[in-house]
Amino acid sequence: MSELFEIRNLVKRFRGLVATNNVTFNVRQGEIHALIGPNGAGKSTLVNQLSGELVPDEGRIFFDGKDITALSTARRARMGLVRSYQITSVFNDMTAMENVMLAIQAPTGGNFGMWSPTRRDHALVAPAREALEQVGLIMESNTPVAEMAHGARRQLELAMVLALKPRLMLLDEPLAGMSQVESEAMVALLKRLKNDISILLIEHDMDAVFELADRLTVLVSGRPIATGTPDQIRTSEVVRDAYLGEPEEMM
Repeated sequence: MSELFEIRNLVKRFRGLVATNNVTFNVRQGEIHALIGPNGAGKSTLVNQLSGELVPDEGRIFFDGKDITALSTARRARMGLVRSYQITSVFNDMTAMENVMLAIQAPTGGNFGMWSPTRRDHALVAPAREALEQVGLIMESNTPVAEMAHGARRQLELAMVLALKPRLMLLDEPLAGMSQVESEAMVALLKRLKNDISILLIEHDMDAVFELADRLTVLVSGRPIATGTPDQIRTSEVVRDAYLGEPEEMM
């Protein structure tokens, strides 16, 4: 697999705290790369830098060979680097279809104030329908988000990302708050997306992580302590001592 996304020696400081400390790893074309670590490890700070919401103090970020370190979130999204959020960021008083259409329009700077023409705009409706079909929500297109189950809302958030035709998705805890059935459905969906779209996955559900990930990077105290395949991470003494616990706890 060729390299799509590269992070080189990223450092972010908040006064005396080094939140990310010389973070280096890459994401390959068509792989799911998981970023794991204990609470307070610096995962959110790192992802904020990768998405463009924070500017690193040191280091560089490359996407498809281009230095994007100084680019805005919107410009990264237009290049195909799109982030979802740990807390579902949808509009409850809008339908599923309207939320996806809004997500498509947002990077263009469009205005949703004129509702009637916007709803009829084929340039928005067609990709929104396609994204809802991808995540299995087409039958809920006209359902207000306030009436949707938690798992369906997380699927909707993923549809909003997919509608932007990403090449790389930054998924921040997509399984958070889901039931077992909902989690299994989301894992199956991410498996289907694999190979077509690269994914950097931040997730605390270790069973799902080890089922989905091609490679993992373990972040502890802002510093990556290991990158490798699921088997390599499972058997790493460094990782076990710092984060995962005894081997039987990792199965």
